[in-house]
Amino acid sequence: MTDHPLLIRPSAEADLPAITRIYGHAALHGTGTFELEAPDEAEMARRRDAVLANGLPWLVAGRDGVVLGYAYANHFRPRRAYRFCVEDSIYLDEAARGNGVGRLLLAELLVQCEARGTRQMPAVIGDSANAGSVGVHRACGFEDTGVLKAAGWKFGRWLDVVLMQQALG
Repeated sequence: MTDHPLLIRPSAEADLPAITRIYGHAALHGTGTFELEAPDEAEMARRRDAVLANGLPWLVAGRDGVVLGYAYANHFRPRRAYRFCVEDSIYLDEAARGNGVGRLLLAELLVQCEARGTRQMPAVIGDSANAGSVGVHRACGFEDTGVLKAAGWKFGRWLDVVLMQQALG
């Protein structure tokens, strides 16, 4: 990493190639998402557009014009009663992991969601062995709320889902 400042900003359409690459790597090689195939750029654009249409943030973190990661919030469930409850998602380029980028993205996401009236932010973390994601959420004040045992099958093994939650507002 360089000494240049990390910039966290709203995502732009021009960020979609980097977002697609970062998420594609997570889908094909990681257990943080239970998605088994890498979506193409058109699908990632559709997902980003849906989040933004809900009035929710989709942020990117970058340095020297290079996107190192992204984070967004979307409604936890589609029913209207859940409208004040959003789930976070954070994905980082491999080179950005362990450098505080995820924590800074999540901290900014919390601020922006709270400003929009969000009251609760659950985290649904793929793989109970995902120490990086669990640690980032704990560092930002999330509390453990449960584990769904053997909820997903990926890479020839059963994976748990860790549930955490942060109250806002």
